[in-house]
Amino acid sequence: MAYTFLDFAMEVLTDADKPLTHQEIWQRGVELELNKKLSSTGKTPWASLGARLYVEVKENPDSKFIRIGNNPVRFFLASRKNEISEELLNRIESYERKEKTSQFNFNERDLHPLLTYFVYSNPAFGRGKNIFTKTIYHEVSKRRGYNEWLHPDMVGFYLPLEDWNNNLIEFNRLSDNNTVKLFSFEIKKSINKSNYRESYFQAVSNSSWANEGYLVSADIVQDDDLLAELERLTTSFGIGIIHLDFKDIDSSLVLFPAKIKTNLDWETMNKLCEQNKDFEKFIQDVKIDYDSKRIHKSEYDPILENPEDYIKRLFQKSKK
Repeated sequence: MAYTFLDFAMEVLTDADKPLTHQEIWQRGVELELNKKLSSTGKTPWASLGARLYVEVKENPDSKFIRIGNNPVRFFLASRKNEISEELLNRIESYERKEKTSQFNFNERDLHPLLTYFVYSNPAFGRGKNIFTKTIYHEVSKRRGYNEWLHPDMVGFYLPLEDWNNNLIEFNRLSDNNTVKLFSFEIKKSINKSNYRESYFQAVSNSSWANEGYLVSADIVQDDDLLAELERLTTSFGIGIIHLDFKDIDSSLVLFPAKIKTNLDWETMNKLCEQNKDFEKFIQDVKIDYDSKRIHKSEYDPILENPEDYIKRLFQKSKK
């Protein structure tokens, strides 16, 4: 049988002296060269490891793994549960309280460059496709009637200009013309039990017009009941959930994928064009790119070359 991420975690945790986060499990496994046994070719295998462990612990009542703590979640072997002393649990809880109070005071728009980086570079999200984004500024909108929840924070698109034959792209005009894929993102600083419903249905209101819509946050409370409710909402309404991880941006995850829609909501898109000049220009720019068969990257949000440095600067700024 093939060597899996769960086999990888099992080997690491067999000799670990304490519960570890999925990033720590990955790092120790790399030091032991266990990664060479994996057949995974993704750019962020540690994120795949974390996803496998989360699903395994949550859905398998006979799992060989258990989770310890909430922020961050750590994993350990169920067979070694008795080795976890009360003193160790107290130290973990103390660490979590310290981590929570050390969060810097960021703004929602501070997350935009990180989301741009994530959707462009994360293979689990883009499935190997280059997705570009554009910030939509609410303050330039014409506010008439019930438009409070009309505008997404960011939009994105994918055109297969580098993947498809030029003749095929032209031929697509004669068929169903579904070449372009549009994305919409609602961004929140934090998602918790007190605001998750309002946040989610705001995303439903302003992102359901796209092929894929997402609610995004860097601070999603790691609570089983909350995560179960977010999963239920995603299943019912189709808006996915993205967690941006400040500690390791490449470990950011699509917690629950969006339901892919094959048809766009043209009436809502037309209303967005009427109400917001940023969105209207975004549509215009994507059309120009399609006609010219070239992505004009300068028209969209820049992609961070070094997201770690960007995060460090945000931390330094918040401490002043």
